[in-house]
Amino acid sequence: MQNHNGRRLRHGMAAALLTTTSLALAPLAPARAQDGNPSAATPKPGAIQPTAPAAQIPDFVDLVKQVKPAVVSITSKMTESAADAAEGGGGPQQGMPFPFPFAMPQQQQRHAVEARGSGFIIDASGVVVTNNHVVNGASSVTVTLDDGTTLPAKVIGKDAKTDLAVLQVKSSHKLPFINLGDSGAVQPGEWVVAVGNPFGLGGTVTAGIVSARGRDIGSGPYDSFLQIDAPINQGNSGGPLFTQDGKVVGVNSQILTPSGGSVGIGFAIPSNLVRSVITQLEKTGHVTRGYLGVQAQGVNAAMATAMKVPAAPDGGSDHGALIASVEQDGPASHADIQPGDVIIDVNDKPIATQRDLSITVAELTPGSTAAIKLVRDGSIRTQQVTIGTLPGGSTGGVGGLSGGAPSLGLVLGPITPEMRQQLDMPAGTHGAAITDVTSGSPAEQAGLQPGDILLGIGDKAISNSADGASALRAATKAGQPVALRILRDGQLAFIAISPNGSGGQAPGDDDNGG
Repeated sequence: MQNHNGRRLRHGMAAALLTTTSLALAPLAPARAQDGNPSAATPKPGAIQPTAPAAQIPDFVDLVKQVKPAVVSITSKMTESAADAAEGGGGPQQGMPFPFPFAMPQQQQRHAVEARGSGFIIDASGVVVTNNHVVNGASSVTVTLDDGTTLPAKVIGKDAKTDLAVLQVKSSHKLPFINLGDSGAVQPGEWVVAVGNPFGLGGTVTAGIVSARGRDIGSGPYDSFLQIDAPINQGNSGGPLFTQDGKVVGVNSQILTPSGGSVGIGFAIPSNLVRSVITQLEKTGHVTRGYLGVQAQGVNAAMATAMKVPAAPDGGSDHGALIASVEQDGPASHADIQPGDVIIDVNDKPIATQRDLSITVAELTPGSTAAIKLVRDGSIRTQQVTIGTLPGGSTGGVGGLSGGAPSLGLVLGPITPEMRQQLDMPAGTHGAAITDVTSGSPAEQAGLQPGDILLGIGDKAISNSADGASALRAATKAGQPVALRILRDGQLAFIAISPNGSGGQAPGDDDNGG
């Protein structure tokens, strides 16, 4: 339910309290003792004095008292267009940030809104962690402490790919803060507590369990969320998720709901990823990610048998990341990693899927040396690789896998035999498959779709995904629009795409001027 100011109200907020009613009871016949005389069994008037049970259900009272002073409410002033972008351009969906509770003036200033979210202090000097979508596009940000003190905040760094941001507030005294825990040790079924500012109601505490780990909901290239059933709602964005030892193991960020309210499916960014990102944001204001320079694909059971890959340690159906192509003169090529190798481990961390490789490589420090265990011709070997730096703004080959272009928002992959058969591609056709398009990116605005086949850039044909990635980087270096030649549903067409977001018409689309 919403009021005329656009703010959602709680059901029953204005309802009157229920009153107790007195009941007229028929008189009871006096009970008689065994000797036939009336007994004193008739209840005497007075307050009921319940007896506490011998064993009480554990609660989170002491935990909340200790951690709550470090949880803050955040108010961002932004334009309506920025607010729409922050909440995904519409109602809540899977993989979308929490929509904000907004306060919008009704007269001349409808273009200005206040968006409310949550955050938590990680250092006594006033360093605050929150979601990027809570502060992105804000003209000013304020932080309200648990005691009601309001302080102006400065955004010192943010990272859209992980939806994290770091703020700085200045206080006359040191502030209470909380520590990040180990999200890798969290198990499904474990109790967790969320604290935040839902619907502007600061200091709200909810509890539930971890429902699952490693959720990929398609909201970003490094998705590996904790799924939780602790009720979280609009305004919880950026708030902490605690385990019973008082450590933060997640930052509440996403919600799946048909209604805008909690239905028991929420997602938190794991603290191990948070730690890696905010450390860099504090120091430099941006994030530098590791780069391997390969294009990889998944390995199913049939492929694992053909490639002589050992069974997955956990008995699962995924067996590693198959290298489809290696970028010339890239970190992997210098380490003699070859197409056909199957990577199964990086620095003693098992790799079950292409996505595991993406996330793991992205977290590595550029310039560091990584031990990559792979299978080649049925033999297991370890290659030492000097990790490169992921090109700035690149979303292609997420997590350091090459195959995309800076700031375009598309991911390229190899054309598989199944694709050739499904698309009835002519023999000898070379190119790259567009495997992913980032929501709101220039690629999406231009009309590109997953499943399109990229055949060339301008008048230059491409032979594979690595070739396509290099050509895109070169073509877009000047920031000018480029023409992509694609194959979709058997039709050939050119689509113009610009790093600034302008694009051309895709085959089969109607141009209605809208």
